[in-house]
Amino acid sequence: MKLSDLLSAVPDVITPPEEDVIIRAPVVEDSRAVEPGGVFVARTGLQADGHDFIPAAVERGAAAVVGERPPDVVNCPVPYVQVADAGRALAYLSAAYAGFPSRRLVMIGVTGTDGKTTTTSLIYSILKAAGLRAGMISTINAVLGDEERPTGLHVTTPTAPEVQGYLRRMVEAGLTHCVLEATSHGLAQHRVAACDFDVAVVTNIQHEHLDFHGSWEAYRDAKARLFRDLITGARKPGVPKLAIINLDDERSAEYLLAIPADRHIRYAIGAGSGADVCAAEVRYQPDATRLTLALPGGESIPIESALVGQFNVSNILAAAAVGHGLGLPPEAIRAGVEAVRSIPGRMERIDEGQDFLAVVDFAHTPNALRRALETARLMIPPGGRVIVVFGSAGLRDPDKRAMMGRIAGELADLTVITAEDPRTESLEEIMAASAAACAEAGGVEGETFWRIADRGEAIYHAVQLARPGDIVISCGKGHEQSMCFGTTEYPWDDREAMRAALRGAPLRTLPTASG
Repeated sequence: MKLSDLLSAVPDVITPPEEDVIIRAPVVEDSRAVEPGGVFVARTGLQADGHDFIPAAVERGAAAVVGERPPDVVNCPVPYVQVADAGRALAYLSAAYAGFPSRRLVMIGVTGTDGKTTTTSLIYSILKAAGLRAGMISTINAVLGDEERPTGLHVTTPTAPEVQGYLRRMVEAGLTHCVLEATSHGLAQHRVAACDFDVAVVTNIQHEHLDFHGSWEAYRDAKARLFRDLITGARKPGVPKLAIINLDDERSAEYLLAIPADRHIRYAIGAGSGADVCAAEVRYQPDATRLTLALPGGESIPIESALVGQFNVSNILAAAAVGHGLGLPPEAIRAGVEAVRSIPGRMERIDEGQDFLAVVDFAHTPNALRRALETARLMIPPGGRVIVVFGSAGLRDPDKRAMMGRIAGELADLTVITAEDPRTESLEEIMAASAAACAEAGGVEGETFWRIADRGEAIYHAVQLARPGDIVISCGKGHEQSMCFGTTEYPWDDREAMRAALRGAPLRTLPTASG
């Protein structure tokens, strides 16, 4: 493939190369991953400037380099292309190299603060129940037909080259549909910019990632990019451009409804909301949720889901709205929802024969923590207590620390504040912010809440506090397989930590608070 062929797909080329070359290897943004004959894209990141690694990329055999600096400043010995936005260029170059696979798939994008992974899994299950050959890219894994791959240690949308590679594998496997979980970071950093979406889904837009986006409005606008790109994306025969919007999330619904689409499908809990898809006769039980799904045209479908809590009703409605919008049979919607028994790290029960409930959940935002604790209350008998373990990440939105401490103090009976990826910040200071807010909400340190820096010890302490009929819920890490102290990712799995605690000993695989 010629470099000029790849560049024809890239918007905002400022300075084209002086000569054309043949590209024989993938497009990458990591100079260490360059293969002879490939393209290196120099991006300016949060930690490093990719332009500084151009010599290393050339040494490894890069046939061409794309960057944002002027050619006379870079002085690159191989063909160099200046673009306005290297991140966006990376996405389109990757898509062109892969043969624009999203144009051969019905693409469904799911964004939102909480519930993305569960909603993505529900939609995928509905597509499969309808007999469609579907793939899925979530923050947990990528399902590429018969092949399944993990997508990373920490939650985020995979890089643009990875996304396009996954999509190409789906096309090669004969798949027709793809469900892709799109985070705000992934959208803002153009990781899915070259994906031609047909359906955009939002779960909710709450307080999160303000350290990166700067304001709630900027965060909302990053999520809205998925909806704005609907109409501008390539059209596929017989496939409408659908926007699936949560009316219960009032702060974002009006804004997203103003963005053009072929059809807006609104969903909400409760029949009087004016939504197109809603839930009636909802019954919450400790091990199941029963509801009647109401679709446009007066059709009602009884559903029994193993997913518990009001937030999962919302996720089910979002997925059902996608199924309805794509014209799938109501029976496939019901079967697809009911086939999802659990999602890794999402209200996942851990059973070692104990006489109380133990749950691991990914709740790492104020809204998610509130919902998790409200759901936990529904899962226990009268007199049972909610015991929560949670932390707050370092180098992330600091306002969350007090917000989550206050929520725990209000909704949990007992709270253990601990580590959650402190990174290079002081873990003691992070915990202190949550502890102060927990005390303001009425908590008493040493009686109703504790600070335990070691997460394994914290989970063990919570388990030791539990009595028959209680629930211990560890929030914030969910399915993730590592925790960051300093700049190092250490192996960590909350589910294994919970199992170890239930067996009688804390899991110890992390550095101490001072380490």
